[in-house]
Amino acid sequence: MPNILLTRIDNRLIHGQVGVTWLNHLGANLVLVANDEVAEDEVRQNLMDMVLPESTETRFFTLQRTIDVIHNAADRQKIFLVVETPQDVLTLVKGGVPIKEVNIGNMHYEEGKEQISTTVSVTEDDKKVFKELNKLGVKLDLRRVPDEKGQNILDLL
Repeated sequence: MPNILLTRIDNRLIHGQVGVTWLNHLGANLVLVANDEVAEDEVRQNLMDMVLPESTETRFFTLQRTIDVIHNAADRQKIFLVVETPQDVLTLVKGGVPIKEVNIGNMHYEEGKEQISTTVSVTEDDKKVFKELNKLGVKLDLRRVPDEKGQNILDLL
């Protein structure tokens, strides 16, 4: 069973908040970015790597590769899994990735989205996906940083 400490939805993926605050809080030694586009983009990978301490390993996998290899993770790997959207989380969960808790950090506002907190805006599809994840037993915790009080995102939908 892979040691996934936390899964975070953040449309920015790895940035300062993830690379410093969350990483230190969790004690993770591996950040796995599950994102089809970034898995093929070395420039973005290099930029994200620059934010993390050298002692932290990174993996940039497609969603399918994450599903295919996550169960091969070594026990010593304390994994912080970062994805871009709730749909990515659902794909991973349905693919057998043992995700028990999701931190919803940043989902930027854009046309057609409803802002439900200072950092999270959702579409109707996002709402459906969060409800489905909840039915699958995934805890849904909206919070920007670890020392904030978390909130169940379903209370805001």
